[in-house]
Amino acid sequence: MAYSSLLSLSLCFLLLFHGCFAQMEPDPRVWPSPYDPERYQRDECQLDRISALEPCRRVQSEAGVTDIWDENDNQFQCAGVVVARHTIEERGLLLPQYANGPRLVYVVQGIGLHGALLPGCPETYQSSQSQSQFSQSRRESQRDQHQKVRQIREGDVVALPAGVPHWVYNNGRSPLVLVVAVDTGNRANQVDQNVRLFFVAGNPQEELQSQRGEYGRGERSRSRRPSEQGSSGNVFSGLDEGLLAESFNVNMDLARKLRGKEDYRGIIVRVQRGLEVVTPQRSPEEEREVREEERQQEFETGSRGSGRYNGVEETFCALSLQHNINDLSQVDVFNPRAGRITNVNSNHLPVLIRLQLSVQKGVLYRNAMMTPYWNVNAHGVHYIVRGSGEVQVVDDNGNTVFDGQVRAGQVITVPQNFAVVKKASAAGMEWVTFKTNDNARINQLAGKMSAIRSMPVDVVANSYQVSREEARRLKENRQEVTVLSPRSRSRYNITERSE
Repeated sequence: MAYSSLLSLSLCFLLLFHGCFAQMEPDPRVWPSPYDPERYQRDECQLDRISALEPCRRVQSEAGVTDIWDENDNQFQCAGVVVARHTIEERGLLLPQYANGPRLVYVVQGIGLHGALLPGCPETYQSSQSQSQFSQSRRESQRDQHQKVRQIREGDVVALPAGVPHWVYNNGRSPLVLVVAVDTGNRANQVDQNVRLFFVAGNPQEELQSQRGEYGRGERSRSRRPSEQGSSGNVFSGLDEGLLAESFNVNMDLARKLRGKEDYRGIIVRVQRGLEVVTPQRSPEEEREVREEERQQEFETGSRGSGRYNGVEETFCALSLQHNINDLSQVDVFNPRAGRITNVNSNHLPVLIRLQLSVQKGVLYRNAMMTPYWNVNAHGVHYIVRGSGEVQVVDDNGNTVFDGQVRAGQVITVPQNFAVVKKASAAGMEWVTFKTNDNARINQLAGKMSAIRSMPVDVVANSYQVSREEARRLKENRQEVTVLSPRSRSRYNITERSE
């Protein structure tokens, strides 16, 4: 009887505390609970070979091109990440679209305007009749309201949650190049492991909506009419025109245009007279103040890491989605003889803790190298931005799964825990890495902060069957961190002869 009473009392306490913890969950009206950090389990990571990949398809639009990498390649299947590149011409508009997984956008070059359409958020940007500089009639000069428009530039990283549409416009004088990584392995994706792009406007080509079709690798196709390329369309295309007209309270002709059936421009369209949106403009004095503030951040202490998620929810509609990774005041590792490494993670951009993604930017000078290392808690998808270099990747069996040259425009994936080393050519090398963890970490194999350096000298000596003196050289000969300067060949020869 006593045991039965104790069991009943324990169950009551369990129910009580469960109810208390349930009340402590974040308010879903602000944002749902953080995504489960566990990713979909994949068998495709049993890789015996990795390749530096070029895009397998190119799709031409009216005002730009889209290059697509093959999502069915084993290394992308392993990482659960799909990569594409948009090149948007002057006055080109990338039509609104959303995906079934969170996305990271890196601006390789150019400037532009970016809009992310956050659900349920107000139109906080408002125009007046006096602000309509390009209006041709009274109707065009009427007041407009829309959500926030961000100005983007080279080096910007833009984070987009799953299901959030975005659009991009090139308001510069040169091509705007964007590399986009879609994380289909993320728990936010509840559809399937294939990338699915949903277009809110236009009449996209079949290749862009699904990469699971019968399109051969290396095929390059130009914009074609729907009858020539199979079924495609935007999210309105399959809806009845009468229902659309009723939903928007418009006539049937206008509802028909929403469906985009007669639109053959592709997904990047040209805005003939330039795009008119409401964006705040800084005065020259404000621009100078902002630049000065950015320079001063380099000398501030204790500021790095202050943005880490601490349990207090950031208001959904006020989310910061953008961070510039080229900002020299934000560099994490700098060696004037070798290069620099910069990370953008949830410490810098809190929204990334919800997306479970981060980005690393690496710049290696002439013949410099990044120390051998492995990713502790993430896959890494590397896009080579500029230059070229040598990369080697080693799996858990000690087998070399990649040993070759990489160059600008190629993508190579390094799975979690695989060892990798990079060495720049005489032209140097620059890359960005999309990582599948909001606070991705690496463990280095050489240099001042390496795993070898952290071992007692006797452990090193016995592990590698070397003398204590040789073990000390392994531990201490490289005093640099992460990025290593080229070693003098003459010094190397002298050292070898002296041994």
